[in-house]
Amino acid sequence: MSGEYDDDLGERLASWLEGLGLASYLPAAGLPVLDRDAAGRAVWTDPGTRRPMTGEQLAEVERLLRQDGSEPEHAVPVSLVQLARRAKVREQLLASAWFTYETLAKVRGASTEATRFAVHKAASEHRLLVVAADERTLVPGFQLTEGGEVRAELVPVLEPLLASRMDPWQVWGWLTQPAALLGGQVPERAAAEPAEADVVLHAAVRLAERL
Repeated sequence: MSGEYDDDLGERLASWLEGLGLASYLPAAGLPVLDRDAAGRAVWTDPGTRRPMTGEQLAEVERLLRQDGSEPEHAVPVSLVQLARRAKVREQLLASAWFTYETLAKVRGASTEATRFAVHKAASEHRLLVVAADERTLVPGFQLTEGGEVRAELVPVLEPLLASRMDPWQVWGWLTQPAALLGGQVPERAAAEPAEADVVLHAAVRLAERL
């Protein structure tokens, strides 16, 4: 088994991960690539050598994935679940409004160069959230007014989060999704309500302090 592919183990692992909706996130976690051939057979490939996995390698993959929890046969690969959750959140965020230097420049009625300088300056002062995605620099739209300027009520909230060096994607997600620290309210929306602004700021500071 050690030097040959193990069909039964390969299929069992594939069915398990596909059932959990995690199969497509394996490469991002540095794990073997799972595909299915024309006959529907699970095909596992070593990401380093690009060669088919041996039975011994698959057994080690299974051991790693099932090492969380006291009952390995029922375990869920926690780190892979977390990776998948982050990836899904990123997909949701990228589906929302955001700007590049060029598109923000049009909204502001300024040149791309001037806008790039202004964005970098505001980001360095922790007054503007900027996110790197592949080779692009994105400015999430939720934090901006119709004229492309930072919403004044969000500046005090952004400052502690960005100063804490919190991951920008996490900042984007926390500000735009229901937050436990706010009883399920969406921070960026609640910050626009005078009665809630101080609560949002307090929650942001607490979150930043944890980091």
